[in-house]
Amino acid sequence: MTRRGRGSTGPGRPSSLPPNDYEAPAPVRKGVGGSLVVDFHGDDGRRATYEVGELPLPGWHALLAEALALRIGPSGGIRTLAGARGSWRALGSWARFLERTFPSPDVPEELTRAHVDAFHTRADASPRTRYSDMLEMRLQFEDSHLEGRLPAEAWDAFNRRLPRPRSVAIGGYSSGELDRLTAAARADTSRIVRRIRAGEQLVRQLAEDAGQVEPQRRELAQTLAATGEVPLLEFGLDLRQRRAELASHLFLTWRDMAPLMALLALATERNAETLKELPAKHRTLEDRAVELVVVKRRRGAKKWFETVTWEIGPKERELHTPGGLYLLLLELTARSREICGSSLAFCIWRNGIKNRNEHFAPFETALNDGGQIAMSQWAATRSKPVLADPPPAAKTKKNHAEKPNGESDEEPARTGPTPLKVTFNKIKTSVEARRTKQLGGHLPSSAKSNTAQTLFTNYLEPDETTREWAEEVITEALADAEQAAWDAHATAVGRRGEPTVIPDAESPEQLEDAGLPAQTARDLADGALDTAWTACEDYEHHPETGAPCGDSFLACFHCGNCLVTRTHLPKLLGLLNGLGTLRERMSEDAWWKRYGPAWAAVRHDILSKFTPAEVDKVRQQPLPDALLDLVEAPWEQP
Repeated sequence: MTRRGRGSTGPGRPSSLPPNDYEAPAPVRKGVGGSLVVDFHGDDGRRATYEVGELPLPGWHALLAEALALRIGPSGGIRTLAGARGSWRALGSWARFLERTFPSPDVPEELTRAHVDAFHTRADASPRTRYSDMLEMRLQFEDSHLEGRLPAEAWDAFNRRLPRPRSVAIGGYSSGELDRLTAAARADTSRIVRRIRAGEQLVRQLAEDAGQVEPQRRELAQTLAATGEVPLLEFGLDLRQRRAELASHLFLTWRDMAPLMALLALATERNAETLKELPAKHRTLEDRAVELVVVKRRRGAKKWFETVTWEIGPKERELHTPGGLYLLLLELTARSREICGSSLAFCIWRNGIKNRNEHFAPFETALNDGGQIAMSQWAATRSKPVLADPPPAAKTKKNHAEKPNGESDEEPARTGPTPLKVTFNKIKTSVEARRTKQLGGHLPSSAKSNTAQTLFTNYLEPDETTREWAEEVITEALADAEQAAWDAHATAVGRRGEPTVIPDAESPEQLEDAGLPAQTARDLADGALDTAWTACEDYEHHPETGAPCGDSFLACFHCGNCLVTRTHLPKLLGLLNGLGTLRERMSEDAWWKRYGPAWAAVRHDILSKFTPAEVDKVRQQPLPDALLDLVEAPWEQP
């Protein structure tokens, strides 16, 4: 099979096939001494070998090896080396736990429900570890190829509902913290760029005109440019530090990784795993953008790789755009990459011993940096530390003496500035929240490297600043909607007149004293003028048209013919309750458009004419039905 890549197949060009004598490797093979071995080949090229024969309980080895091979093999759900290590760890925990039980199940047929229950509730592991181990072993044993290999009662114990342990939500940074972190990362990255470019300039001067190079720097430039190796100098206590300072003239070091990766995370809005595996291979689109294929893990089979396009921007803005920063990274790591031959963007110099490869790609074999990228330590120890926002003012204990004017004698407790805790998770949460705010909170448009559901659940919901922003947006939107409804009511009142509210009159005499004609007062007191929730003084003559009224009963609240007395209070409160129920079943926009003007008129223009005591007294009594079926056809009601 020599044909590879795009264009190797097509009409008349069949797919390449393996030789006739090709046999796929067995999922489980025998190693040294007959031990069962399972090999893992990840989608990212990383490999591992796991010897099941090293585990206790030999009677379980065949089942455990087959289960592990199905889980981490080509058709399994585990595609990363970290995932394979997790599966192997859970398998080892399972075997070692069963060995300690009494009686110990020497073969799978002896496994009981009690063994599974004890594994799930063991005291030597945290709740999160017990949950993940139980879930992993269930996934390993549930493959159809292993059906029936465990006793029914044991498998029934595995199939229990596993409630996920509660985790502490990881919020993001405030706007101030994010701005300070971005400024610090950009400033330190700029210093790194100036340092390495100055070293490159020194090497170019040496090649063009060695006489212009200072003698004390000429030997260093010749050594670095010729071999890429840092001289070992004389021995001393500060040997490693001095060698690192010399290497930093031309090469990226571990010390540079924290600000550079923090700025990459802020500019590209990608997680740490994707940034660590950035490829050096890319395509430049008209000097405006770069196109490259990045890795996005945990997205399911065949969905790992994604083609992204990043803006380059002008040269003076290379620290502000993702494409410009990516090209700058390639520039800073070019010499180390040429020496170590890696295809990844991150290639650095490490301070090793003699005859050791000091130029390497730190994330080529594993994504774990071993604690070398200490981002919080970088933020706290730089010349101008990145500080967190001050906590809410704490209160000191009250003094024994109390002020005569009754004021509190408490004073805010003074606390010093706290360095900002910098993690990739918090950066990712912050940039996701920032993008969502910039797009007005529209989740489908805000989702970039995740689904809208994942964006909300994992990034927006735990972030306190996002919740506060969302509450402000909702409050402003509701205020705007209420103001629009009130404006619509005021406009209608301006055309038709304002309703007449008589809060202190019920008898015909009282109504007549309030200014109503005698016949109207008697009819109103007798209920002859009542409509759905109010009364109408003259439905035969509409205030605008002069014709018989044909408007909805909801329009009565914007009409000069509307009459309201104390007897109408129960109906009005029942209407408000009905409108509140509809609000829970409808969208806010539809509710405000259909019922908002009437709701605003009742709340602010009618109920305000009654005393709060009168309204509360009526609320304590059973309220009548809202009678909304009088204004909406049943098939039109939400």
